[in-house]
Amino acid sequence: MPKAYWVGNVEVTDADVYGEYAKIAQEAIQAHGGKFLARGGRYVQCEGRERARNVVVEFPSLEAATECYNSERYQEAVSFAARSSVRDLVLIEGAE
Repeated sequence: MPKAYWVGNVEVTDADVYGEYAKIAQEAIQAHGGKFLARGGRYVQCEGRERARNVVVEFPSLEAATECYNSERYQEAVSFAARSSVRDLVLIEGAE
């Protein structure tokens, strides 16, 4: 079964509230086997919309990534993200 990845591009509009999102989200992600590969580090914007925070998380499978996103705990985190950021998030199955 191929691994899966969350790819998020985020513009934080309220750092304090977003910090609450990050704490809860990290807990939910780790509970579903997620591992952060990139989290707000240096980047080069080559095309498209630039957002200063970019995140890549590896999961054991697309099912695990989807279960995490839909989990009660992660949705609690999303309530903080919705008030403190503009973001795009995609779940992608990796190539075998």
